[in-house]
Amino acid sequence: MEFDNETVQGVWEKARATNDQDPDEWRKDECGAWIKFDQYGHQASEYGWKIESVKAGDQQELENLRPFQHENSFVPATGQARCRVTADREGISPTASIDTPRNKSAD
Repeated sequence: MEFDNETVQGVWEKARATNDQDPDEWRKDECGAWIKFDQYGHQASEYGWKIESVKAGDQQELENLRPFQHENSFVPATGQARCRVTADREGISPTASIDTPRNKSAD
C-alpha cells in the first residue's frame, strides 16, 4: 500500500525515539528493532521499515497505523506484535550511549 509523505512522517513519529540517536534519523519499532527514516520501504536493509495496520477498518487512518522493522509485523487477530528482530544491546549498559545501532534476530 502506498502512503503519502505526511502519513509516513506521522507513522514515523509513533516509533520510539532514544536519547543517544537523532530521532529524525533513528527510532525503534515496538519490538525494539532499530529503523532508519530514509530506509522506509527498503526490505533489503537491516534498518528498513514498513507501515502496518493494527486495526480492521480504514487502512489509511493514521490512528490505525504503526511502524515496524521490515521483518517484524502486527497480528490484528491477537492484537500483538510479532517480533523477529530486536535491538542488540548485549554487553552494553542500559544507560550507555551507542555509536552505531544494531539489530539481532529474535527467533
